[in-house]
Amino acid sequence: MDPVRLDMHMHTEYSRDSRVALADFAELARKAQLGAVCITDHDTIEGGLRLREMDTGLQVIVGEEITTADGELVGLYLEKRVAPGQSAERTIDLVHEQGGLAYVPHPFSRNRRRHLRRAVLETVAAKLDIVEVFNAREVASSSNVRALEFARQHSLPGGVGSDSHRAIEIGRAYVGVAPFVTPQELLVALREGKVTGTLSGFAIHVRTWVDIGQKFMRTRVARLRSNAR
Repeated sequence: MDPVRLDMHMHTEYSRDSRVALADFAELARKAQLGAVCITDHDTIEGGLRLREMDTGLQVIVGEEITTADGELVGLYLEKRVAPGQSAERTIDLVHEQGGLAYVPHPFSRNRRRHLRRAVLETVAAKLDIVEVFNAREVASSSNVRALEFARQHSLPGGVGSDSHRAIEIGRAYVGVAPFVTPQELLVALREGKVTGTLSGFAIHVRTWVDIGQKFMRTRVARLRSNAR
C-alpha cells in the first residue's frame, strides 16, 4: 500500500496563536496531500475532537500540546484534556493512562522558551514514546539535528511536524509512513518513516506574534463592549 503523509504537529483556531479556521482545515490539508493529521492545539483537544467528527476524509489523531511545569509536551490519541501546569513526568503518566502517546516537540529549540530542557528530557526519556526530529518552525536546522541525535541515543521513533499556525504552513513538514490505525502501529510505522520538510523561516514567528496581539485586542474590545451594555 502507498505510504500515508502524516503531519504530527498542527494547530487550529482553538489555539490562541493560530489563524487556521477549522472549517478550512480539511481542504488545506488535502491540498498539501496529507492523509493523516495530528491536531495538537495548546492545552485543549476541542479542535481535534471537532475535526474528527467532520466528514473530511482525513485520518485525524486527537492531540494536545500541553504546557507542563517543565515545558511543552504533546499527548496523542487523547479523549480527555490533560490539565496544564503539572510536571512533565506526571503529564506523561496521564497521557499513558488514556492509552495515548507521549511526544516531545522541538526539544532543542533555540527560538522558544517553553521546550523541555535537556535535564528533564534525560529524566523522562524512558517514559517517552516519540521525539520530534523535524519541526518546520525551528529557526536553526541544528535544533532538529540535535533532536534526531537524542532520539537515536534513546532508541525512540522520530516524529515530524509543520507546527502549522497559518494556512501557508500546513504540510510543510510530514513523515511518510505505512498505513496505521492504533498507537502501537504508528510507533512501528515511524521507525521506517521517511522525513520530508522545509523550515518556515523566522518571519513566520513574527506573524504569529502579530496574530496573538490582534486576537488579544479583539477579545478585549468585545469584552469592553459587552460590559458597556
